[in-house]
Amino acid sequence: MHCLLPLVTMRKSLLCLLIAAVYTASAVPASELNELVSPEDRTYPRYIEFPDGEGNMHTVDLEAEPDMELLAEIERNPDNNQYLLYTRRNRIISQTLVINNALSITRSNFNANNPTVVVVHGWLSNQYTSINPTIRDAYLGKSDTNVIVMDWRRLALADYATAVRGVPAVGRGLGQFLTFLNRVTGQPFSQMHLVGFSLGAHIVGNAGRELGGRAARVTALDPAGPLWNYNSNRVNPNDGIYVEAIHTDGGVGGLGIGSNVANADFYPNGGNSQPACYTSLCNHNRAWELFAATVTYNHLVGRLCTTQTQLTWNNCRGAELRMGNDILTKSGSGMYRLDTGRRYPY
Repeated sequence: MHCLLPLVTMRKSLLCLLIAAVYTASAVPASELNELVSPEDRTYPRYIEFPDGEGNMHTVDLEAEPDMELLAEIERNPDNNQYLLYTRRNRIISQTLVINNALSITRSNFNANNPTVVVVHGWLSNQYTSINPTIRDAYLGKSDTNVIVMDWRRLALADYATAVRGVPAVGRGLGQFLTFLNRVTGQPFSQMHLVGFSLGAHIVGNAGRELGGRAARVTALDPAGPLWNYNSNRVNPNDGIYVEAIHTDGGVGGLGIGSNVANADFYPNGGNSQPACYTSLCNHNRAWELFAATVTYNHLVGRLCTTQTQLTWNNCRGAELRMGNDILTKSGSGMYRLDTGRRYPY
């Protein structure tokens, strides 16, 4: 009989471990369990719902055949992109800057002594999408800045699979335009900040690459996730002197990539679900809303996390770094967690 005691004890120990594991899992909210899944290991179904710039959802076939004729045209003609300048002298009505047309720049209100920020929208969007006036007004309310809104609707209005394939060419076109701007005005790349949302985040990454990583800053606002997890054309830390990403919808099935892609990656509220948001669309858009607020107030401060577990459980204790803002000489590295409020300025 004595020989059975160790076996009984072992079974009791295993039972206790099983109960503890079940209890721990049940104590973790579903949203936090999602965050524990490595974004690189996420897989998307063939058909997903992805929003346009007005918040309307569209069914996307991630395996659709891209429109090769349109892609060839985009590759040949980087001037498909529109560049719309706003300054404190023309806050509402834009002036169109045209690549390889020096007069369009010299006759505009562009001032090479002021910093330049380029804002790039996402899929199924255009110059009128909310991100553009929101960030424009934040900058012009803060300082004398050249705000250039890039409208890339020629490709952005194509199906998602085609738009993804065309991102590198659109990004290169933006880089070529900024090289032309530098040549005409003498403004150094160290005075330029490229800001992109969703697919636009990967566009500004490719534009920075075209410039040889010389742009002062590249900011990726919840860079798009579908078809980008293992895509070598996605935004990366070498695309600018300082590259920052703000992740707001990176959970399982989220619209954002949810993994580190920059020098400094910020995960507001864990990077998955945002306060007062009940849809993936709301979480996704919160990235540019938060960024615009930081341009005005520079008030959101992240804490450096050394592990994904620290980030998920909100117990990061590392150095502080302010998220977003308009500082061209900003620097930092690592991943950061911060918590925000439910409404502007968060």
